[in-house]
Amino acid sequence: MPTTQQLQDFAQQVRRDIVRMVHAVKSGHPGGSLGCNEFLTVLYQEVMEYSTEFDMDGKNEDLFFLSNGHISPVFYSVLARSGFFPVEELATFRLLNTRLQGHPTTHDKLPGVRMASGSLGQGMSNAIGAAEAKKLNGDDKLVYSLHGDGELQEGQIWEAAMYAAGKNIDNYIATIDYNGQQIDGSTNDVLPMGDLKAKFEAFGWTVLDVEKGNDIDSIKAGLAEAKALTGKGKPVCVLLHTEMGNGIDFMMYTHAWHGKPPSDEQLAEALRQNPETLGDY
Repeated sequence: MPTTQQLQDFAQQVRRDIVRMVHAVKSGHPGGSLGCNEFLTVLYQEVMEYSTEFDMDGKNEDLFFLSNGHISPVFYSVLARSGFFPVEELATFRLLNTRLQGHPTTHDKLPGVRMASGSLGQGMSNAIGAAEAKKLNGDDKLVYSLHGDGELQEGQIWEAAMYAAGKNIDNYIATIDYNGQQIDGSTNDVLPMGDLKAKFEAFGWTVLDVEKGNDIDSIKAGLAEAKALTGKGKPVCVLLHTEMGNGIDFMMYTHAWHGKPPSDEQLAEALRQNPETLGDY
């Protein structure tokens, strides 16, 4: 298992990748990518059991579905640095004919990508289907998904949540990026979410809060607890309290960086705050 320092170094390099990718094409979504960086780092570097010899069946390995597909920069960086495809390919982000589209797609068969996402609300349904398939096949591995909190304003999420509990999909862990921000402002201003823990519990889920959602050790402990709660008849929801733009001080505490690239000067400052650890692409 990697040490906490190794995971922090990995996450720091991913931060550099995110801002460089978005800056290069003057397009993309750095805020949420930075906020979910530590989670995906821990998930792929420590928690999930998977093969980088990727196939869509995913038999006898844990599966991950990214529902809030606009945070593709962090997803691509973590996949590349976990060995799914060459790190150098990150330089093709959002270019014409690239496999690294602004929102993940499956038609180019990019290793690690199991669904086309970006149209919010669909990832939970996809993940539940995969989890049911594992049960039918006698496969004891788990299915994970990630969702934005603003995404929970989509009705399909709650249809899927009702189904997962009703059908005892207990080999499934859904994590919510609970940062309180979305493209048009705070979730409380756009459409208040209310008590998310109470809502998921009312739908029949087991719910955990990870208050320090950008802290490596807290994420490790939270996911370990979530994993221990699988197999008990209920799906598991992790409410991960994160900070949009985490790790770059001028991008934090605001929704402004949801979908805005940094200028040349801002990129330089972001990179100054996050020196190379694993080497730039």
